[in-house]
Amino acid sequence: MRISYLFIVSAAMVLSSSAFAQRAEIFGDYSYMQFNPTLTGLQSRAFNGGGGGAALNFGHLFAIKGDFQGYGSTDWTVTVTSPIVTPQGTVKPGTYTSKANMFTYLFGPEVHIKTSRFKVFGEVLFGGSNTSGYTNLYKAEGIALNPSQHPFTMAIGGGLDVKANKHIGFRLGEFDYILSRFTNVFTNTNNQNNFRYLGGVVFYFGGD
Repeated sequence: MRISYLFIVSAAMVLSSSAFAQRAEIFGDYSYMQFNPTLTGLQSRAFNGGGGGAALNFGHLFAIKGDFQGYGSTDWTVTVTSPIVTPQGTVKPGTYTSKANMFTYLFGPEVHIKTSRFKVFGEVLFGGSNTSGYTNLYKAEGIALNPSQHPFTMAIGGGLDVKANKHIGFRLGEFDYILSRFTNVFTNTNNQNNFRYLGGVVFYFGGD
């Protein structure tokens, strides 16, 4: 419900804006994320996926952006060498493996500089995310955990677009630091410092 409500409100703000006649951009992309879980013995994971979003420009330097990305991953594997006692149960020694995916939904301001062919931009986006990684791994270990974590998530970064013609361009690279705050029941930590790359196609509407 929270995700749907946030999406509907954001869409309504864009569609009702008096600046809608300004240039709008819709993009689709491939995305790579290096996710760093806060869990002893579990190494950082490579997520591959993609998504898209939209940006509405206000003047020549500023835009409001919405960004939606989905990812799958390789197996998550962790080896427990001695029993771990948590409020949710005790994990017995052994090697545990599970699959994981991830979804992010982010909104915020973009600042950019444009020429006739290029756009360089920076952004700060805020929103949430969801991953099955922690929940699936805890289930494999016999830990009961509420699967519905949608923690605060933030992206800080920027990139470069190249315009092919009036209607189409290419996002050569977007590089972002991603902060997510999934709770780890073993250590009670909840900050993951992640990295992502995006590249894809941009479609332009309105404006010159």
